[in-house]
Amino acid sequence: MPEFTRISVTDANALIEKGPVTIADIRDEASFNSGHISNSQHLDNTNTQDFIDGSDLDQPLIVVCYHGNSSQPASVFLADRGFDDVYSLDGGFVEWAATYPEKCSTGGAIE
Repeated sequence: MPEFTRISVTDANALIEKGPVTIADIRDEASFNSGHISNSQHLDNTNTQDFIDGSDLDQPLIVVCYHGNSSQPASVFLADRGFDDVYSLDGGFVEWAATYPEKCSTGGAIE
């Protein structure tokens, strides 16, 4: 079974600062548009294959949901599709926004 690693917001921030990292936000579109981790991409059922096809599978991937629960099966799914270094963000966007509000964006195009 493909593996993923649970990662704290502090460790995720350190990984992002080292870069490059891909961040996939799997929350619904309205939630993503109201706030998301800066430079993250919205990922849903309509754009998953394009996301996979356009991604560097060797680059670390952080999967984000609301609280860190739904991102775990999504991380398994993406690891199964070829991503080598997959992380599920513990605490999700809720904890990220509480810890790093300055590293959140709103609006923007859905990729």
